[in-house]
Amino acid sequence: MRFLPLLASAIAGLVALPHAANAGPKAEKVLAEAVDTVIRPGYDRFEAASGMLEKAMKDLCASPSAEHKAAAETAFGDAVKAWGGIEFLRSGPALEKNRFERVLYYPDRKGIALKQVQAILSKKDESATTAEGLAGKSVGVQSLTALEFVLYGTGNEVLATEKDGHRCRFGAAIATNVHGVAGELAAAWNAPDGIAASWKKPGPENPVFRTDGEAVTELVGTMVHGLEMVREQRIEAFFSGTGADQPANPKLAILWRSGKTWDVLGANLQGMSDLWKKAHMETMLKDDQRSIASSIGFVLKSLTRETPKINPDIAAALASPEETAKIDFLLLNTKDAITRISDDYGAALGIGAGFSFSDGD
Repeated sequence: MRFLPLLASAIAGLVALPHAANAGPKAEKVLAEAVDTVIRPGYDRFEAASGMLEKAMKDLCASPSAEHKAAAETAFGDAVKAWGGIEFLRSGPALEKNRFERVLYYPDRKGIALKQVQAILSKKDESATTAEGLAGKSVGVQSLTALEFVLYGTGNEVLATEKDGHRCRFGAAIATNVHGVAGELAAAWNAPDGIAASWKKPGPENPVFRTDGEAVTELVGTMVHGLEMVREQRIEAFFSGTGADQPANPKLAILWRSGKTWDVLGANLQGMSDLWKKAHMETMLKDDQRSIASSIGFVLKSLTRETPKINPDIAAALASPEETAKIDFLLLNTKDAITRISDDYGAALGIGAGFSFSDGD
């Protein structure tokens, strides 16, 4: 199997005991619940949402109108949130065949993908209007970020009036490709002898996890790296905090054109909160360590409550001290959550000894 090399970066250097010190027989139950109550349903929801997005885009192309454009935008938002809820799992099938980037390509630090999308539109490149043709192009023009520009970028008004126009067919091809990737991910996790089985049953013959300790280490690392993604790659990409030397730049925020920045970040945080709660990760702690679980649960809940309160207009949010205080709250508390999960929870389980998930040392 090819999954083991993909997981190596997440667990390299960690000291994982053969059985995580406090996990005991509860480890396999936690891993099974992570798969069955969060991971599989998450990919299934994304597959369904991306299917609705594909249909909405095709309906828009066939029958352009303001109503169908609004329906496509709603379906886009639903797909974004569905992906955000499972995006924290950056291992296994998501990292094969560039699937992760083909779903949501970000950050585009040099604006190369944006220029490629704009070139396809300005040149009316017909090879980008079919799923097959688009699949051979850069991942940057295949993902939801590319579709955002189609729906919300300069010139999007034509979508409501031009039947089977180039811009709409390009957008429909993107939606079809994203739906295809979503189907592959759902199928991989639903296969009875696939990656899900490897997560649920660690053992000497398991090609991914030879011990409970390895699997639990991956689970904890998934939480930490997911929070790091939100804090460092998403928020700090456009706002480093009040008083920081780096100036804020709203146009570096993910999905700023559509006003979906906080939707996807909120879904990211909710997905990790669901993983913590639904997998009952606190049960691997000893009774006298449950205060660690309480503090983690509290900070995750606080984070999920904050994102819906922030102005979706990123430029307006960054111009308001009241709104930037909310973003500061996210920066502070994502850092706190990372520390509590990595240092407190990880150490309590006896994994990651001498290693910080959060800095890779």
